[in-house]
Amino acid sequence: MNWQTREIAPGLYLVATPLGNARDITLRVLDILASADVLAAEDTRSLRRLMEIHGVALGDRPVVAYHDHNGDKARPKLMAALDAGQSVVYASEAGTPLISDPGFDLMRAALEAGVPCTTAPGPTAAVAALTLSGLPSDRFLFAGFLSNSASKRKSALAELASVPATLILYESPKRLGALLRDAAEILGADRQAVVCRELTKKFEERCAGTLAELAETYDEPPKGEIVVVIDRGGAAMQADQATLDDALRDALGRLSVKDAASEVSKIYGIPRREAYQRAMALGKN
Repeated sequence: MNWQTREIAPGLYLVATPLGNARDITLRVLDILASADVLAAEDTRSLRRLMEIHGVALGDRPVVAYHDHNGDKARPKLMAALDAGQSVVYASEAGTPLISDPGFDLMRAALEAGVPCTTAPGPTAAVAALTLSGLPSDRFLFAGFLSNSASKRKSALAELASVPATLILYESPKRLGALLRDAAEILGADRQAVVCRELTKKFEERCAGTLAELAETYDEPPKGEIVVVIDRGGAAMQADQATLDDALRDALGRLSVKDAASEVSKIYGIPRREAYQRAMALGKN
């Protein structure tokens, strides 16, 4: 079928696109794609293909690539269109724009310029994985991608250790094993988690277990898009002196004495002064 155009008001429209299954698109998104004056996308090829699948004619309307590497050059073109009273739609490659996807600077620029902005909501991998995980969903924290650096990743995990909410992380297949091993070390090997892979696609996979079990399962990198959902923290982890010393030694290998003590204090709920004094003693040895 051919999608019919509808009159839409000038302004910036952020639209969510399917994670994998093209039928997950919303009717409102199709209306906007069919009617906007200018189309912008993280991946223009993916957007063109999506429009072809749903019978949305492009016509002679411009399609602008907008991603992390060309935002400074592409943004003035889109802002000029908005200033001229045109309607501009922006779509990330899969999921909701700005959720670990480009578009933030464009949205901020439009808001600062007083341009009307709206969103056509739809799929997002974080919420899809949360609902599929079976872990508590009444309170959750989306932490996006953690650092590529093992040291910074462990520090970030330490800050999340006692958060009383289900944690949602994105990760690349190549680094999944490292993330799970670090999470098992910092958050606790027995903490429950779920790895969701290739959501809504042909080879969708849900794998649940403890962080230690999942680290072993994904010792070899899988393929596809990954979301990791980790059960909530709460009370600080309990540990004997040997475990605390091991945690401090690991932290001292990455951080200053002060920062190492702060990290271990957060994870195990011990006084920071106590952790600092022990870190100083270990550092001398």
